[in-house]
Amino acid sequence: MKLTDDNKWNSIINNDSNYDGVFYYGVITTGIFCRPSCKSKEPLRRNVVFFENIEEAYAHGLRPCKRCRPDLITFNPMEDIVKKAKSIYDMNFKDKDRIKCEIETLGISQNRLIELFHKHYDMTPIEYINNLRIDNAKKLLLITDASIVNIAVQCGFGSLSNFYEFFKKQVKQTPNEYRKSKK
Repeated sequence: MKLTDDNKWNSIINNDSNYDGVFYYGVITTGIFCRPSCKSKEPLRRNVVFFENIEEAYAHGLRPCKRCRPDLITFNPMEDIVKKAKSIYDMNFKDKDRIKCEIETLGISQNRLIELFHKHYDMTPIEYINNLRIDNAKKLLLITDASIVNIAVQCGFGSLSNFYEFFKKQVKQTPNEYRKSKK
């Protein structure tokens, strides 16, 4: 079945992702082309032109929408944000202030980030960060003779009691027991 312009228009109004890649539409007044699922403001019908492929839209002098990114094969901005957050945690897990500063640049609320991170990695950001800290602590316990207090601070734990609590919960031993059992 060939899609009519009316079918295409209805898929745009309904932001129907089933038609992404099947056709593209351009808005002449803005000079932009989009996927049918684009959540941008609904254009006036008289300003819309349909294209079978991206090349036709470019040939018409239009540029890709920055919101739906029809020029990319896949575009999932929320997944990109979660991956950026994970990278921030990986690089800065020892420094709470740095994490806070870097995460703010992502432009997403803390609650939304927690929700997306949990959905993607099956744990909250704080659980992930604490796992990184514990893994780092385990290494330091084995390769250094630093005191447990110093290791807790080096790994980014705010208090010795938090360090002991998380360590014992994850490793099933106290830091001292772990150090002794592995040496």
